[in-house]
Amino acid sequence: MSTKNLSTETESADVTKEQLINDFKVVVADAEALLKATAGQGGETMAAARAKILESLTAAKEKMSDAEHALVARTKAAAKATDEYVHVHPWQSIGIAASIGVVIGLLIGRR
Repeated sequence: MSTKNLSTETESADVTKEQLINDFKVVVADAEALLKATAGQGGETMAAARAKILESLTAAKEKMSDAEHALVARTKAAAKATDEYVHVHPWQSIGIAASIGVVIGLLIGRR
């Protein structure tokens, strides 16, 4: 597998992870709102259910926070590696950027 394909797959996975994190944050916020809305309703069963949901949400928030931090760290590492590569191989970087520009131009021109 070429470095370019690996890079594209990694970027795609990072975008998917970012979207998953954002979607999960929305679900957590909605679940918290639901918990607050049902706080006034009585019954031991409801109280136990709320406690269990709150515990699950707290654990999920921690896991997503860890995933988000890991994603940010990987993104920063990739940006640093790209910066170092461009400084070591400036002409190759210019050639790659020009090639990508030509391909994008051709794709846009076909529409």
